[in-house]
Amino acid sequence: MDEAVAADVDAVVAEAVEEDDVARPEPRARDRAADAPAAEAWGGVGGTRQGLKCLHAHYAFHLAGGDDPVGAWVAARVEPVHPAQRPGRVAAIDQGTNSCRLLVAEPPPEPGDGPGELARDMVITRLGVGVDATGELDPVALRRTIEVVATYCRRARALGAERIRVGATSAVRDARDREAFAAAVERHAGSRLEVISGEHEAALSFLGGTIDLDPADGPFLVVDIGGGSTEFVVGRVPGRADRAASTRIGSVRLTERLVADDPPSRDDLRALESEVGRALDEAERDVPIREARTFVSVAGTATTMQAIALGLGRYDPDRIHRTWLTSRDAERVLAVLARMTDAERASIPVMAPGRGDVIVAGAVILVTVMRRYGFDRTLVSESDILDGLVAEMLGR
Repeated sequence: MDEAVAADVDAVVAEAVEEDDVARPEPRARDRAADAPAAEAWGGVGGTRQGLKCLHAHYAFHLAGGDDPVGAWVAARVEPVHPAQRPGRVAAIDQGTNSCRLLVAEPPPEPGDGPGELARDMVITRLGVGVDATGELDPVALRRTIEVVATYCRRARALGAERIRVGATSAVRDARDREAFAAAVERHAGSRLEVISGEHEAALSFLGGTIDLDPADGPFLVVDIGGGSTEFVVGRVPGRADRAASTRIGSVRLTERLVADDPPSRDDLRALESEVGRALDEAERDVPIREARTFVSVAGTATTMQAIALGLGRYDPDRIHRTWLTSRDAERVLAVLARMTDAERASIPVMAPGRGDVIVAGAVILVTVMRRYGFDRTLVSESDILDGLVAEMLGR
């Protein structure tokens, strides 16, 4: 690094430290430690263990959504790295009861093609903790969720997104004090928070879950098992929902209400099955579930169960997407998970941090649907409501 550049960088760092102390290495170390715990103490590749790292590392952290003034300084001087970038890039954030997810995409190169995916990420923030009981957002959960949303918005802009859409589902729908979250979204995303109705959530899940499937395999049933609600949607044509119902069962809500023991007791499991059965009675009044030929499962419960059934050593969405989970495997995985403690489930390599304590309730929902309606398999889809949000933004 020549002397002029070094002096410029020193000035940027000094200003950042004076204002927010954001040039410290701790945020980068925490990100590295998510995959390699020892890296937090070690410091990792890219420079010294403390203080300024190489400009490549700062730029990479900026692209990942880090609040990094040195990375932003580098970006201003080297971009566009790829001048041929297509205009119209967008970003969507799906704020659920359990997880916060990001998708950054660009319009397809040719009509009929799918959008180009630039980034997809998920962090379990458990924004909906306690909402079922109190009707209010927990302050600690709110703070950690806003931090993730801010990171996602920085990442989306660093990747050239021209618009950022934030959609919130069950927990925010139910919370009577969502103003602080809405204000934070508008501040970071530059757009207003969309509190998505249960019916719209179902339509988006169906759009994302069935897009590009063969129409000959319809009618389709899409079941979206969330943290606070579960949507049941039937449609004859991929991408277009005909009938939908949103029920107030979800992995977080049911766990908070009904699971008293660790591992769950037989009484806990029976209570879960009973509550799911009542919800299915409700859904079946509005949705012709039994007419469906192809059962599609979306969201983290189904994808994690399939990862376990496949015996994956690490979570690999490419090996999970659009694969069949049989009823036998679903029953087997539920039985295994139900015998484990929360700590044991959390240690499964494919289990996302923050999902292990609620996945039994989600698995009961999936297995109960398969039992009740005689589905011997379900098509597991990594594309879901998040992809539906982006598809709407791109006019698909």
